Amino acid sequence: MSASITAKPPAPYLGGKRNLARRLCAMIAATPHRAYIEPCVGMGGVFLRRPTPAPVEIINDASGDVANLFRVIRRHYEPFVDELRWLIAGRAEFDRQRGLDPRLLTDIERAVRFLYLQRLAFGGKVAGRTFGVRRDQDSRFNLAQLRAELKALRDRLATVTIEQLDIADVIRRYDSPRALFFIDPPYHLTEGYGLDFGEERYTALADQLAGIAGQFILSINDTPFIRRTFARFRVDEVATTWTVASAAAHRSTKVTELIFRSPPR
Repeated sequence: MSASITAKPPAPYLGGKRNLARRLCAMIAATPHRAYIEPCVGMGGVFLRRPTPAPVEIINDASGDVANLFRVIRRHYEPFVDELRWLIAGRAEFDRQRGLDPRLLTDIERAVRFLYLQRLAFGGKVAGRTFGVRRDQDSRFNLAQLRAELKALRDRLATVTIEQLDIADVIRRYDSPRALFFIDPPYHLTEGYGLDFGEERYTALADQLAGIAGQFILSINDTPFIRRTFARFRVDEVATTWTVASAAAHRSTKVTELIFRSPPR
């Protein structure tokens, strides 16, 4: 495999794996596979930090905003960044963008709105966004720097298939003996994803993963329900830190993350 083009996640996203990415990428690299599939890619916090690409790569997210953003960056980079240059980092503009109905926008306008809101919102939330103020850093909307980062991301996505399917559907469609799924579903008993992901979805996911031909790595928060639901699989307990933004400060909380994996072969 050739070395990967280096690219950064384009914006913060709730549940991002920045603190666990190195460990997860090492697990992924140690698992033989030809096809790499992420059913819940978010902003690519793990996908983009892997040092080498797989021969076949599929990224997926049920969010239309996420899938549209990646498609626009890959196919319409120049008009996309041209639209970004008219925006300023300010509360009034943030509120205006938040109030727009994405269904009434062009694909490029929708991608611009989504990226703008994600870069300036507290905590990477998708639902219930509020304008983020940091006393110790810039606005995260430096267009010169952002243009270069988005160009690298466009190049990284050149050979990647981008889907917008339900998690179960993308697993079913792309399962094969040489497939590896990295799955980062919405955290149990948390809010802010803007998705309806009840406990029956985790149960169905566990049942589906038990029968796939490929392998999987799944990272999720530690709750008694999650432990029971995925108890049939190998598990690693990993200490990590969640950072939650507020108007006053960023608070860090030490937590346990669970990493489930396919049975050894």
